Amino acid sequence: MSAALQTAPVLKRTPRSKPDRRRHQRVDLSLGGRFMFDNTDHSLQTVDVSCGGAKVRSKVMPPKGDPVVCYFDDLGRVSAHVTRHLDDGFAVRFDASAHKRDKLADRLIWLINHKKYNLTDERAAPRKAAGGPALVTRSDGTKLQCRVIDISMTGAAFEHKGVIPIVGERVRAGTITGEVVRSVTNEFAIRFLIKPKE
Repeated sequence: MSAALQTAPVLKRTPRSKPDRRRHQRVDLSLGGRFMFDNTDHSLQTVDVSCGGAKVRSKVMPPKGDPVVCYFDDLGRVSAHVTRHLDDGFAVRFDASAHKRDKLADRLIWLINHKKYNLTDERAAPRKAAGGPALVTRSDGTKLQCRVIDISMTGAAFEHKGVIPIVGERVRAGTITGEVVRSVTNEFAIRFLIKPKE
C-alpha cells in the first residue's frame, strides 16, 4: 500500500437532514386575487409565494392535482396545479416556463423590497387581478371574447384563445379605447388612450 493511501483521511458519512422538496424559496407575502376553477371565479389571498408556487387562503378547495388559473394582484396570471390541501386553503405549483419564473422572481423581489428601499415601479398604476369576461373590438371591427387578467387606471391585460391584436394596434375594450403595448401567445395588454381635457 502506498504512503499516500496509508495517510489519506477516512471520510465518515454524516446524517443528512431531510431535504426540502421546494426548489424555490417562498416568502411571506399577502396578495389578493382570484382563481379560475370549474369555469367559475373564486377569491384568494396568498400566504406565501415563490416563483414556483404559492400557498393561498380560499373558501373553495379544488381537488388535489386539478389545474387552476390564478390571477394575483401586482403579479399577474399564472397557470398552476393544486398540490395539497390546507386547513383554510390550498397550495399550488406553478406551471411556468423558466422565462416566466424569472419574471415572477424579479417581480416578487420588487414587491418585497419596494417599501424598504423606496423603489419606484415601472408600472404607471397598481394592477388588480380580475378574471371576468370582456369584449374587445379590434381596429377592423372583429370582436374578441376575452378574459381580463388584470386592470389598472392606465391599462389592462387580456387573455384570448385565438388570434390576438398586434403591438401598436388600437382596440376598444367596452367603451374605452386603448393601444396594444404587449402581445404574446393568447395574451395581450393595452394602454388606455384618454383624451386630454380641453
